[in-house]
Amino acid sequence: MSLVLTAPPSLPPLLARGALLSPFKRPGPEAEFPRTRLVLPDLRVDLARLAAYERVCGFPTGDDALPVTYPHVLGFPLAMRLMSGRDFPLPLLGLVHTSITVTRHRALTATRGYELSVHIDGLMPHRRGTEAAVITELRAADEVVWESRSTYLARHRTGRTASGQVQGMRDGQEALDVQEYKPLPAVAEWRLAADVGRRYGAASGDRNPIHLHPLTARLFGFPRSIAHGMWTVARCLAAHGTPEAVRVRAGFRAPVLLPGTVTYAAEDGRFELRGGADRVHLAGEVYPLAP
Repeated sequence: MSLVLTAPPSLPPLLARGALLSPFKRPGPEAEFPRTRLVLPDLRVDLARLAAYERVCGFPTGDDALPVTYPHVLGFPLAMRLMSGRDFPLPLLGLVHTSITVTRHRALTATRGYELSVHIDGLMPHRRGTEAAVITELRAADEVVWESRSTYLARHRTGRTASGQVQGMRDGQEALDVQEYKPLPAVAEWRLAADVGRRYGAASGDRNPIHLHPLTARLFGFPRSIAHGMWTVARCLAAHGTPEAVRVRAGFRAPVLLPGTVTYAAEDGRFELRGGADRVHLAGEVYPLAP
């Protein structure tokens, strides 16, 4: 079933609703989930917000191109409407973005209209709980020109174990196999200011309190505020570059504390963001596609 919207939903009420309903959720891979496909049939990009996003993420400004990660920002309010609802079985509080795969079929311009749609593709068992897959699609003239698949993890008790692997830092995200991991060559060192989360939150609309201030981050168990996972992806791709037709896969490993210093590393189509002692925060790959 499709539900056509006339405007993007406002994020703060959705986040509040999701937080209030979280204690009553009973997550599990066999639970029912909403089958509704939310559609915005005539989406227009706010050019001022786009410019702010480009500046905080390191993309070039002043041209008509949409950064490869920006449609995720456009679809995020629709995803939050689905995941904050009573019929979504995973609690929004503590939900962790574990991975994203983005496919851009051709270059996108910022000044044309698009149809945007978001739906939940299903629930899957995970060794630390249950994951939900969220699909976002951008269409131009009835053609899918950009699409993504994001996975979000709700941690809860399961019968699965994680033998032979290293636990991620408090975030439930996939760990690395220490026997197979070899660091990529370092390209640059980035010193991240304490306000990166606030600046990205203002540009993207994602004002989750764990990203905004140390005091609010501590309420959720973090020693300091942390960078948005999608900011780390965008910042790496701004440095790496992407062809017009491309598939990007990224996995979030551990949170980036703010302020802090990280190392951007890349080789061929692979990239990663590391902290001290080669702790990997993000790992991804870029695959060129035929247009």
